[in-house]
Amino acid sequence: MSIPTPTRDDHFSFGMWTINWPAQDQFGSATRAMMDPVYIVHKLAEIGAWGITFHDDDLVPFGTSDAERDKIIAGFKKALADTGIVCEMVTTNTFSHPLFKDGAFTSNDRRVRRFGLRKVLRNVDLAAELGATTFVMWGGREGAEYDTSKDYNAALDRYAEGLDTVAGYIKSQGYKLRIGLEPKPNEPRGDILLPTVGHAIAFIDRLDNGDIVGLNPEVGHEQMACLNYTVGIAQALWCGKLFHIDLNGQKSIKYDQDLVFGHGDLMSAFGTVDLLENGFPNGGPTYTGARHFDYKPSRTEDEEGVWESAKANMAMYLLLKERAKAFRADSETQDLLKSSGVYGLAEPTLAPGESLESFIADRSTFEDVDPEELADRGYGFVRLNQIATEYLLGAR
Repeated sequence: MSIPTPTRDDHFSFGMWTINWPAQDQFGSATRAMMDPVYIVHKLAEIGAWGITFHDDDLVPFGTSDAERDKIIAGFKKALADTGIVCEMVTTNTFSHPLFKDGAFTSNDRRVRRFGLRKVLRNVDLAAELGATTFVMWGGREGAEYDTSKDYNAALDRYAEGLDTVAGYIKSQGYKLRIGLEPKPNEPRGDILLPTVGHAIAFIDRLDNGDIVGLNPEVGHEQMACLNYTVGIAQALWCGKLFHIDLNGQKSIKYDQDLVFGHGDLMSAFGTVDLLENGFPNGGPTYTGARHFDYKPSRTEDEEGVWESAKANMAMYLLLKERAKAFRADSETQDLLKSSGVYGLAEPTLAPGESLESFIADRSTFEDVDPEELADRGYGFVRLNQIATEYLLGAR
């Protein structure tokens, strides 16, 4: 069986912080040297990627002079032009420097909040300059270890104030940017504000400029909270708020592993690709954005292994796409989608024009129903999932 070859049409994108992670962790020093961003752009083009993303500090080290910053950005822009690689998303590092130890937008220190806001706004300008369409905001330090240390009501007020300010600035400048919030339950903070897709959606509903604020859910972050990533992005789509995605692999509710996509929960990865590529069975909103990989090449790998891991992400997605397409096209799958009621779920429970009064008066809905007869029905979900598994394993 041949491995599919990625093309620009696949819209595969990589974070610079993924490729350029030197593999330093809390228990050991770096195992790889950092690479030049221009070199990374050219290598991504070489292996068939379409886009690149970065934190401000990934491209321009924190504390760099304005003159040197301009020089670095000019070189990066030239690399993009020379290769055709798209800078589709930009984000800001408000978590690495010690000043952000208590957060950026929600720090108890107002001076830190003001510094963090200026850092973000400065990077919004750069994102627009590079033609990015999404500005991701991950609040990795917006949280606490001790409930007594934080006024959560005030923290959420300040969080909303910061996001509304950034979104309002984007609108005032006429930038073609949307903000994607990235939920995560914990790590590096003991508990992070906006820990899941659901929390973030509820938060966005309270914003004054929430129309351009959506989500950038990550596989591992949702699964760290013992949640189903496919369900999470499905709800974000349903709300019209799936602006961007982060794909990687995660094994259970442990630390954030950032494995290659599909190298964690493979069945969940299949479900995710099935939704992204085939859409909901009954139609509905679809995701058309970048297939963005936010993973970390294992600390065991050298530079060659870094690029092999990048290629593995794309290969895994394309293999899963092939199998998901075949699964949906299978005649037995289609029969089971009908007989199990998956297609029938699109039919409204109340008939068009049916009033609540007439519904209550209709004895066939309740009084004349035999509950045991309804309970006897089998849905065939196991068979349906078995077919999906057989396609996933190459048995079909």
